[in-house]
Amino acid sequence: MGELANCPKCNALFVQTQFRTVCDACYKLEEKKYEIVYQFLRKRENRKAMLHEVVEATEVDQELILKFIRQGRIQLSNFPNLGYPCEKCGKVIREERLCESCKKDIHKQLDQIEQEQLISERNRVQEGKTTYYSQSPKK
Repeated sequence: MGELANCPKCNALFVQTQFRTVCDACYKLEEKKYEIVYQFLRKRENRKAMLHEVVEATEVDQELILKFIRQGRIQLSNFPNLGYPCEKCGKVIREERLCESCKKDIHKQLDQIEQEQLISERNRVQEGKTTYYSQSPKK
């Protein structure tokens, strides 16, 4: 079941679900814009269009086109030059949420944190040990 929310576009009250994030009126408007974008991309000569070219030709907001792509309504496999920005650095990608270099950077940071935790754990264990020295009676 959905929850009551305000539409982010027109501020109208509506029941928000997993699939609908805008009110009915804005949803219908988005559907019309989707049809415009889809009709543009279906033409053979437009299949190799880049994102900015689609925005210019259809006059549909870039964020809305990116929403269609993220929802899977526009399949990037059919459009070789279309992509969306990496959520960390903004580089154009075609799958997932992060580019390869950002993924590697995050993994590197996680490995570094893990190593620091191991070192601090080792130091804590060594602090708990007490070393006793004995004196030789031959002095």
